[in-house]
Amino acid sequence: MSRNVRKAAPRSRNQLRIIAGQWRGRRLPFPDAEGLRPTGDRIRETLFNWLAPQLPSSRCLDAFAGSGALGFEALSRGAAEVVMIESNPAVFRQLQASRELLGATGATLVKDSAPQWLATADCRPFDVVFLDPPFAGDLLQQVIEVINQRSLLAPNAFIYIETGASATPLLPASWLPVREKHSGDVCYRLLRCD
Repeated sequence: MSRNVRKAAPRSRNQLRIIAGQWRGRRLPFPDAEGLRPTGDRIRETLFNWLAPQLPSSRCLDAFAGSGALGFEALSRGAAEVVMIESNPAVFRQLQASRELLGATGATLVKDSAPQWLATADCRPFDVVFLDPPFAGDLLQQVIEVINQRSLLAPNAFIYIETGASATPLLPASWLPVREKHSGDVCYRLLRCD
């Protein structure tokens, strides 16, 4: 006698898991796109442990939103608002779908390039900023300069920067290092604006 045994459907490799907070364990899909590499679970867990006291009721910027891993995790853990910027149309559509799926009313989605939007937007300063651009190119440096020139950081704001292990971005003198770690070919840093 043979039985029909149903195998569980394989999980898509293009999914991220929200680690903690109100949406803990929720999985969100993301499309294939050049340069898109969501921040891994271990790095996110470390980062959000670092930021735990600062997140509740904070206003955040996810300048290179991509999969939404950082922005949605921040909202899940109590951030009041996250402005999420994404220029890729397919990735942006998935961010819209994820926001709707979660009911993430605190997520403001912007379809534009981060340097361009930040250079012209009329917005209040941010308490926490996530800078995790594609590793190729100079988008990170452009955004750092715009944020600094336009004074887009609130007093004592925190800035998270994720780069390739060998990259050394030029940082404003007022951005003071708080923590830095390496994981494989990734370097991640937390800074505070003095």
